[in-house]
Amino acid sequence: MKNNKKIKYAGLSCILLCFLGCKAPSVIERTENKTVPEVYANASQDTVNSAKIQWQNYFTDENLKNLIEIALKNNQELNITLQEIEIARSEVRARKGEYLPFLGFNAGASLDKSGRYTSAGSGEATTEIMPGKETPDPLPNYGFGLSASWEIDIWNKLHNAKKAALNRYLGSVEGKNFVVTNLIAEVANSYYELLALDNQLAIVKQNIDIQSNALKVVKIQKEAARVNELAVRRFEAQILNTQSLQFDIQQEIYQMENKINFLLGRFPQSIVRNADIFNTMIPPLVHAGVPSQLLENRPDIKKAEMDLLAAKLDIKVAKAKFYPSLGISAGIGYEAFNTKYLLTSPESLFYSLAGDLVAPLINRNAIKASYISANAKQMQAIYNYEKTLVNAYIEVANQLSKIKNISQSYDLKSKQVQALNESIQISNNLFSSARADYMEVLLTQKDALESKFELIETKKQQINAFVSVYKALGGGWN
Repeated sequence: MKNNKKIKYAGLSCILLCFLGCKAPSVIERTENKTVPEVYANASQDTVNSAKIQWQNYFTDENLKNLIEIALKNNQELNITLQEIEIARSEVRARKGEYLPFLGFNAGASLDKSGRYTSAGSGEATTEIMPGKETPDPLPNYGFGLSASWEIDIWNKLHNAKKAALNRYLGSVEGKNFVVTNLIAEVANSYYELLALDNQLAIVKQNIDIQSNALKVVKIQKEAARVNELAVRRFEAQILNTQSLQFDIQQEIYQMENKINFLLGRFPQSIVRNADIFNTMIPPLVHAGVPSQLLENRPDIKKAEMDLLAAKLDIKVAKAKFYPSLGISAGIGYEAFNTKYLLTSPESLFYSLAGDLVAPLINRNAIKASYISANAKQMQAIYNYEKTLVNAYIEVANQLSKIKNISQSYDLKSKQVQALNESIQISNNLFSSARADYMEVLLTQKDALESKFELIETKKQQINAFVSVYKALGGGWN
């Protein structure tokens, strides 16, 4: 009786030690900050948001729409992301299967020969396998049956692992949406930059004609001894410089076309476009809504949130490893030394049922390391979420400010170009009447060309802001 009590107390002590050893080490805990300003600086509190507009309605250029359609079908980066979604979906299936029972079928045959002077061999030699029938030597064995194993998820370790995989899958979907948003914006910006280059090339060709006419006038003036050879050479140098600029722009156009082709997942070919709409294009009014809408519209924020949820579940999974795990295994089937007895019941029938409870007690360094690592990854996910949220707000604020300031700058540069265009004609007339020297003509033409280039660049930035604010708001993917 005393011995039974000692055994009982020893068993209870072992169980107590197991559970004492299950305590997880302390880690830093922190909750993510989801607060954002109520409104954007210098913006209205209107909740209407341009991100809700389909990209087919946001962009009106039919040529651009066609390019975006092709990119969404053929872009390699997007297709790679789609495969990542399939990988994440398979991970969910795998995790789901881990907490369900495993059932398998097995069948086999074997031949066993024991040494005569061994305990097994001597026992078989003196034992009849059936009344009047000695044990065969060697001893064959045939069998088949079902086996099952099941880990009882008493701490939700396996369920949490499945939920973590599900959140990562949802995060991969949001990652795809973010790629779509960026792809649409990049195709649009590249397309409008191509139109800007087309307009720059047209201006250069116009300037070459203007400068050529001016050179003819200078040559006539030289024949009349009103200017010297220096003036002729300076005008010729200016024309050569402008012609060189023409080829530089043509190369940029070729490279920009190929950049668009790359985004479309195809080999180089001409990009269909209408460059004439560039200067007359007026970007429509953009509605930024309120900053809190970024949490539902920006795919990168939603992905960061899904990754954070997965990281929190990973901590629960890692923590559950400190606790005992309960497993059940079972098997049933038929086994016999001769196939004619294989289905004989109950003689050839076998079955088994076992349960085991396992808990880490000594040397838990690997489990501790996994738990601390999971917590560190959660902290990373929190910081990444907060960084993504702040970055999204700043991107929108920057683009809204850019739209406002670029619009004012464009109006002023338009007036500058108009004034310099008029000054070209004035300088030519004054030069023809000997009331201005050739340097004034050269400088006026140079300033006019530069101002036209600056006007196109400003227009490009204006349209770029129109595209970028749509991306910053999280539009284009839904």
